[in-house]
Amino acid sequence: MDEQRLQAYYQLIESLISCPSGEEPEILAANTELLDAGFVQVVKLAAEHFAEQGNDNTANWLRNLAAHLTPETPTITEADIEIYLRFILEVLRTTAESNGDPQVIYPLLAANTDKLNPIFAELLRRWATNTLVDAEPNTATSIGAYIGNFSSSIRQFPLGSKANHIEIAITGYEIIQTVYTRTAFPQQWATTQNNLATAYSERILGEKAENIELAIASYTAALEVRTRTAFPQDWAGTQNNLAVAYRNRILGEKAENIELAIASYTAALEVRTRTAFPQENAQTLLNLGILYQNQKQFDSAYNRFNQAIETVETLRSEIKSGEEAKRKQAEEWNQLYRRMIEVCLALNKNTEAIEYIERSKTRNLVELLTKADSKTTETLPLVNNSIKFPEIQNLLDNQTAIIQWYIFTDCFRAFIITRDKLTIWQSEEKDLGKLLDWLKNYLFLYLADKPKWRSELTAQLSQLTQILHLNQIISLVPPHCQKLILIPHRYLHLLPFHAIPLSANNTTTPEYLFDKFLGGVSYAPSCQLLRFTQRKAQNLDNSQLNQLSHLLAIQNPSNDLIFTDIEVETIATDFQPHQILKHHQATKTALATQPVNQNLNNSQWLHFSCHGYFNFDSPLKSGLKLADAVVSQTPANSNSSRHLRVDDETNLDLDKCLTLEDIFQIKLNNCRLVCLSACETGLIDIKNNSDEYIGLASGFISAGAANIISTLWAVSDFHTALLMIKFYENLPKYQYNMPLVLNHTQQWLRQATQSQIIAWLQNLANMQVTQKQLIIKFLEEQYKPKHQPFKKPEFWAAFCAISPVF
Repeated sequence: MDEQRLQAYYQLIESLISCPSGEEPEILAANTELLDAGFVQVVKLAAEHFAEQGNDNTANWLRNLAAHLTPETPTITEADIEIYLRFILEVLRTTAESNGDPQVIYPLLAANTDKLNPIFAELLRRWATNTLVDAEPNTATSIGAYIGNFSSSIRQFPLGSKANHIEIAITGYEIIQTVYTRTAFPQQWATTQNNLATAYSERILGEKAENIELAIASYTAALEVRTRTAFPQDWAGTQNNLAVAYRNRILGEKAENIELAIASYTAALEVRTRTAFPQENAQTLLNLGILYQNQKQFDSAYNRFNQAIETVETLRSEIKSGEEAKRKQAEEWNQLYRRMIEVCLALNKNTEAIEYIERSKTRNLVELLTKADSKTTETLPLVNNSIKFPEIQNLLDNQTAIIQWYIFTDCFRAFIITRDKLTIWQSEEKDLGKLLDWLKNYLFLYLADKPKWRSELTAQLSQLTQILHLNQIISLVPPHCQKLILIPHRYLHLLPFHAIPLSANNTTTPEYLFDKFLGGVSYAPSCQLLRFTQRKAQNLDNSQLNQLSHLLAIQNPSNDLIFTDIEVETIATDFQPHQILKHHQATKTALATQPVNQNLNNSQWLHFSCHGYFNFDSPLKSGLKLADAVVSQTPANSNSSRHLRVDDETNLDLDKCLTLEDIFQIKLNNCRLVCLSACETGLIDIKNNSDEYIGLASGFISAGAANIISTLWAVSDFHTALLMIKFYENLPKYQYNMPLVLNHTQQWLRQATQSQIIAWLQNLANMQVTQKQLIIKFLEEQYKPKHQPFKKPEFWAAFCAISPVF
């Protein structure tokens, strides 16, 4: 071992032994270039020396230090050395050739996650130590650069053990400090200190308090080189990072740590201005706001969050690369809006909380509609699309209430909005846990075992009543409000709120939520979209509403839904003119060909009666199956993005389906209703955190439909046909109020006996006799006269109305 380095080891040990208690982490952080395997070995020898002298306290402390600096490493065999060294060299070569590009490095790591472990870290240290001792200066700096780039890549590698990745990164940063010394390479040394500090902050192994101290010491060391004068941008970045470390600090006085964090954030903002560095400005403002919020300094938190939101919305208005970039930006900053909502509530700025909820939700769709409505080709700033609370109240008449849900990190809240009042209900934290557990079970059963899901649905909805405390929330709606608009949040969009029982299901006739509101229960993605659909509905020509006309229907493209044929053919007789694309005629090509495409664009009533599906992994590939869409197997030479496997037996050619991507391109000029009489047409993407409403319904809202009927799960064509035929029959009876029509139709279907349904069928003038006989025969074979065949929610509750209730 080099005599000079050995002397440095001894001096460091002496400094650690003689320093005041608590300063050890700072000393270690300032000397990380010495913290290698050689140093650990010297520490162990020193520990034995002190033990022989009878100084057990110092000996034990040194033993603990050596253990801390030595990750638990399994026995390394000769075979391990050969295998791992070959892999290490391949990793470094790939890093060098790609200039540290993660897209090149990550596939190699993904194929070898079993080797990203303590053995890798130890052998990387050994190889680097041995190689760098005899390397030429230029070679040593190149190796240091490769190891540094690799360390930064593996620290963020998403697969495998995060704890192991961070330990490997720390090893790498410690190695390169022996190359990039402060004297010879001050800028690279400071960068390494900053990276090492970040790794310590993220470290999973070891004592958290000690890791934070190591991070603080390394950030502080970096700032000795990263001064504001010499490197202002780096200085600001490290100040922001140091503030986070002080905010999370365990040791020391809490009040002092908070003041140090505030000082560092404030310093960072001197450079990270909205004009110069808007992204960094927003992030630092968010961090500072979180600190103030955690300290219950809500006014200061409000001011910082407000500034951050202004910056974020300016950034959003400048995005030119498309909707996907905007969705990702919304996901990135969702936390900012949520925290602002929390702070508004803490300050009793309740109506402002609602306004920020609206600013955070369905932003892409709102902007698309705003752009279409204004006839402009430029993207409009989000701030111009916001809605104020008085405007929300003006959407309501005296008989209508809104229940808007919002999910926080520790609870969920229901905001009850009427024409003249706002009431807020808040759950307990345990309720949110119960809701998440309930939802996981609900979705797991639905995706894995639909028969069991159906058999348990009634009981599940009863559990949901208790978890949501729905009776308490409904009691807050004024009695004079007979119409209800539900605005769910995130995964709550998947739930049939209208069909949640308010009374026990063991009663003869359980009361469901929509039984409570005689004027109808509908849904809306947000208040802003409610405003758009209201305007759309108000602008429709109602002069000939009682003369049903301009229907375009898609009828059973797969030709395997017997009762769907009856449904469409019966409904269509009341519409003049009407056009039906039946069976093999219902192709995607036909929809794009004139005059069908013109009829599609100008239809007042659009009815899809076919198979539908929702793809949780690729929501934009969700859609409606048209003719010839099902293929027995995916062709070997097919573009993989063109075909989708929806279950064990079905592959779809997406070029022959009407996908959500396609629906976003449709323009409906005068459409009163899009009725999606198909499976899963009301489901949305719940995996992203952008609060965007991504599903088939959003596509038709974007297209211009005033009302939409959709489904929350897979439905059979038999009971769907009965419900749809009755729905269209009820339209004039309830003045074309879609939610009211749907609710009454659902109540009828669930309450009707077999004999009552047969009597209704016999009196239908617009259904063919043979079709009546087919349905009646099925009813008579399956059910007894006094039996209520469709009493359970599984038969009727899937259908919901996304409508502007007046």
